[in-house]
Amino acid sequence: MRSNSPKILIYSHDSFGLGHLRRCRAIAHSLVGMFDTLSVLILSGSPIIGSFEFRSRVDFVRIPGVIKLRDGEYTPLSLHLNIDHTLAIRSSIIEHTAEVFAPDIFIVDKEPLGLRGEVLGTLEALKNTDTRLVLGLRDVMDDPEILKQEWERKNVFPALKDLYDEIWVYGPEGVCNPLEGMDVPQTVLDKVRYTGYLRRDLPEGAENLPKPAPFGDEPYILVTPGGGGDGVEMVDWVMRAYEARKRPLFPALIILGPFMPAAHVAHFAERAENLRDVSILRFTPQIEPYLANATAIVGMGGYNTFCEILSFDKPTLMVPRIIPRREQAIRADRAEQSGILTVLPIERYPDPGLMADALARLPKNPKPSSAGIDNLLGGLDIIGARVGEIFQENRTARIDTKRAVL
Repeated sequence: MRSNSPKILIYSHDSFGLGHLRRCRAIAHSLVGMFDTLSVLILSGSPIIGSFEFRSRVDFVRIPGVIKLRDGEYTPLSLHLNIDHTLAIRSSIIEHTAEVFAPDIFIVDKEPLGLRGEVLGTLEALKNTDTRLVLGLRDVMDDPEILKQEWERKNVFPALKDLYDEIWVYGPEGVCNPLEGMDVPQTVLDKVRYTGYLRRDLPEGAENLPKPAPFGDEPYILVTPGGGGDGVEMVDWVMRAYEARKRPLFPALIILGPFMPAAHVAHFAERAENLRDVSILRFTPQIEPYLANATAIVGMGGYNTFCEILSFDKPTLMVPRIIPRREQAIRADRAEQSGILTVLPIERYPDPGLMADALARLPKNPKPSSAGIDNLLGGLDIIGARVGEIFQENRTARIDTKRAVL
């Protein structure tokens, strides 16, 4: 039975990395700030979701985790079960949660049918209710031809046509189009709404805390590989530059991320002990104060890092990965063409002189705001406005139904 208070259910399939979780959390926090009686529940397989703080009226359901191997296949994160058994458990939890929670809006993050189709049953069940079904897509998904082949193999296109009511693209129109080259029908394109990127702000009360800098008041470059699981080469490249430098560089704070392998964490920490101006931080669930206080940023080009560098307006060097997806490389290339940041291709790794030169120039590079692109960061406001419209549409429909019954 549906309650009078509005509810949103958000599904985030990934267990590895921070991107999906942090994007869903940003949307949830923004929405409960806009709607006083709204409750948001996040379905996530992230093993570290409990490390993050959530605002009042935002909660999560932790489903058994899986991780993606470098060959693109998935395996259970902790359970000694085969992947099919694990997916059956996940699918059951997702479907029963949706049935009991009875959301007004169900937002699926990035993967239209969920991991190995695990959310298809939930979509089909909710389609017969008044729940609005929304697919949320990053500005860039992958190389269009590769994505088209993947979606054809997974039989995604019927769901876009027949199940989803709306498709929200978390980026501004005219910069990136995740459906480019997909040959989707006009009926699907009519469902697309571009929101703009999702602005990130300092946590509540953070402006009153001491500056979280390891170098006192000295300016520093923040190096962030996101979750860290695929950022070993980038971090190693930065450290090689500091070890072999022939010119002064700003100090570097490297936040390794929770998914970086322990052996690499220990290795980097040992090397940093021999560098007076390189400091290592394993992980923080609140990276925003470090971003706000940094002079410049070095990142890999993931969606969340990109939103952060736009939000805090820092000169940025991107070193995007190209395996298993070209998403980061495509985003970085478009951003560089637009004058937002500079790019150092990972194919040039591990040349320390090349990285040192880029780091030396970085603090003097233009800020992203100097590119003059309109509506880059309107995503949360536009999502909130649309959610309000949906709530009103649902209320009107229920009133009309009651009148028809009477």
